[in-house]
Amino acid sequence: MTETLTAARASRFASLVLSHVTREYPNKLDHVLNGPDDLRAPRRLHPLFFGSFDWHSNVHGYWLLATVYRRFPELGEEREQIRTLFDTQITERNVEAELAYLRQPSRGTFERPYGWAWLLMLAAELARHDTNEGLVWSRTLRPLDEEFARRFREFLPRAIYPIRVGTHFNTAFALSLAIEYADTVHDLVFGDLLRGKATAWYGEDADCQAWEPSLDDFLSSALVEAECMRRVLDPAPWAEWMQRFLPFIAAKDPATLFTPVSVSDRSDGKIAHLDGLNLSRAWCWRSIGSHWGDDDPRRALARDAADRHLAASLPHVAGDYAGEHWLATFATLALLAG
Repeated sequence: MTETLTAARASRFASLVLSHVTREYPNKLDHVLNGPDDLRAPRRLHPLFFGSFDWHSNVHGYWLLATVYRRFPELGEEREQIRTLFDTQITERNVEAELAYLRQPSRGTFERPYGWAWLLMLAAELARHDTNEGLVWSRTLRPLDEEFARRFREFLPRAIYPIRVGTHFNTAFALSLAIEYADTVHDLVFGDLLRGKATAWYGEDADCQAWEPSLDDFLSSALVEAECMRRVLDPAPWAEWMQRFLPFIAAKDPATLFTPVSVSDRSDGKIAHLDGLNLSRAWCWRSIGSHWGDDDPRRALARDAADRHLAASLPHVAGDYAGEHWLATFATLALLAG
């Protein structure tokens, strides 16, 4: 049976994220010191997004909480905790403090592009809320998502080349999330910019060799590119592009894309990335697989690959903080996909 995001699982994930979203330490800062006054604790630097080990993990922890809050109104204690957290944290004062941080010198590349994209993903989720509190949270956060959308608009024309690594700097992943934001808030101009850049970067790619995994990957550079282009192209052009990009999928080649990776040490923050690779591959396989017809053998292969990748890492979302502070987010992406 294909795994889904059930209410019970949503409750478990929400409890997990609530346990660390306001946990300040340990903390890995992406922080340029402009002077001695910048030697401050994470909570003072980022009064909104200070927990979950690092800024971007904190942001996508909020995305998970916002997602389950909207999708599962039957949640009990966790729902009340999420509402209290958001009312306390998503305030005009905290948003302005995050903006003030971004305005400082040497902070133009802060969290580019991964954190930018996840902030927009959070904003997109809040924009879907139709409760009074959700509308307030969305409106309060808006200056911050507008700032990161502006940064994308300024950056993309200067970005001649894509970044194809399997980590935070991957541009296909960032574009995928940013496109979801643009489509959700109906920003057609921004959406056209994002799709145009994806086409310029990836439109002519063919015969992907899929040199993965590496010991640091939590994204499949091959599959996340395919997922990005699925969001960019209409179904028929995407099918043609996909046939050029990964022409031997029906023969399960490259074999590495169908093989869940092994994780030798989940207490090692970098090796723990590999659980994320399994989960993000499952997300991509489910998403792209759903765009092949029911009679296309690649659809069943994609579904099977997604199931096996989920089975390999879904049981390990919790257990060690090295993965626990972020893996539930990627599990949620996978469980909601397709």
